[in-house]
Amino acid sequence: MNKAQEQVSFKDVCVDFTQEEWCLLDPAQKILYRDVILENYSHLVSVGYCISKPEVIFKIEQGEEPWTLEEGFPNQCRPVESEA
Repeated sequence: MNKAQEQVSFKDVCVDFTQEEWCLLDPAQKILYRDVILENYSHLVSVGYCISKPEVIFKIEQGEEPWTLEEGFPNQCRPVESEA
């Protein structure tokens, strides 16, 4: 069976985190996320993926936190409270 090849987009290979989710990651997980996202974007560009650079890539390159804004979440990371 011959299936037509579909074009892969950056959204297909990118995982978005809310600020709350990002705060739950430990430093090693955040570094791994940044490395993988940059590598995925680099691979897509190397095979001819031509659109404007995604915001998450700009944020990572500037050393900013790459989470997405979602209403209702706090502006800063807070420690997770344990149940007593």
